[in-house]
Amino acid sequence: MPGAGSLGAAPTPGAGELLIADAIRVLQDAGIMTFLKSIRISLILLTGLASGARAHDAAADMAEAARAFLAALGDDQRAKASFELGAEVRDDWHFIPKDTRPGLPLKEMDHPQRLLAYALLGSGLGTDGFVKTTTVMSLEQILRDMENAPERRDPEKYYFSIFGRPDAAGTWGWRCEGHHCSVNFTIVAGRLSGTPNFLGANPGEVRTGPRAGLRVLAEEEEAGRTLVRHLNDDQKKVAILPGDAPADILTAAQRTIEPLTPGGLAAGTMTAEQKSLLRDIISVYLNRARPELAAAEWKQIEEAGFDAVHFVWMGGVERGQPHYYRVQGPTFLLEYDNTQNEANHPHAVWREFKGDFGRDFLGEHLNKDH
Repeated sequence: MPGAGSLGAAPTPGAGELLIADAIRVLQDAGIMTFLKSIRISLILLTGLASGARAHDAAADMAEAARAFLAALGDDQRAKASFELGAEVRDDWHFIPKDTRPGLPLKEMDHPQRLLAYALLGSGLGTDGFVKTTTVMSLEQILRDMENAPERRDPEKYYFSIFGRPDAAGTWGWRCEGHHCSVNFTIVAGRLSGTPNFLGANPGEVRTGPRAGLRVLAEEEEAGRTLVRHLNDDQKKVAILPGDAPADILTAAQRTIEPLTPGGLAAGTMTAEQKSLLRDIISVYLNRARPELAAAEWKQIEEAGFDAVHFVWMGGVERGQPHYYRVQGPTFLLEYDNTQNEANHPHAVWREFKGDFGRDFLGEHLNKDH
């Protein structure tokens, strides 16, 4: 898995086999795939997850995976999974547990259909993103056992939705969503948007049982803490806001967002080492997406001016203390909050001010072609 500072380079020879092994391990842990002997299954996963090797054709990979998924569904299933691109539910997203959501849940898919759904998920995510997302799903089983709540906590209640008609050169989108997970992609004439992208973890650290020690969002937490600890006293006065950390990320599941204030400590006032640590935080979030999408986001951040990126921290700086941080630039916002359940329940989101759900690309497309 790439380090926190990596931009997620395209897989090297042999990485496909490692990726398959990671995927199989995660799916086994999640308890949602009971057979792995078929060569065909490995080929399906390889098609979906090793897409970084075809970095020049991300839109085609997603369209191919979406069409294969839809083709495998029955008529009633396809009706549940399919929406118009302009449907109101397109940007009606959330990360809380719900009895039902728009889309087709894993619970209503057979095994081959589920694998094709995972192939779609893998067509948009990088290795880090796929492993984290599916491991987040698996935490529902732990919550089910802890709370004895089989209906509320269900690792099969993750819903897949296709918006519009999948076409590499067309305009459409897709989503995978459930408790603590909302993965959204929009394709506009071959251009890609991957936000909002939300992941949460409860428990943040599994403390009992055979998976004790698992921390799905450890990178997100430790990258922020490392930077705040490397600030000098004067910088901390600007970066660390007074008062307790907020109870959750401030933007919640808003459909559109605006820059948050105060801005905090600007990258332009940081040392070279501190700037590198700030880049590490951003990389953790961007590396959830496949490599070429992460690279495109980095390009946008640099063009908008990296020195204009700001860092804010609230709460304690020691592990186990409730805390919050955000990284905000002219085009994007990252928020992390870990205050619930005695600071063992983190939420971490990547948003764009104009680009969520591909709104910036859609606007340009409409102005140009219509």
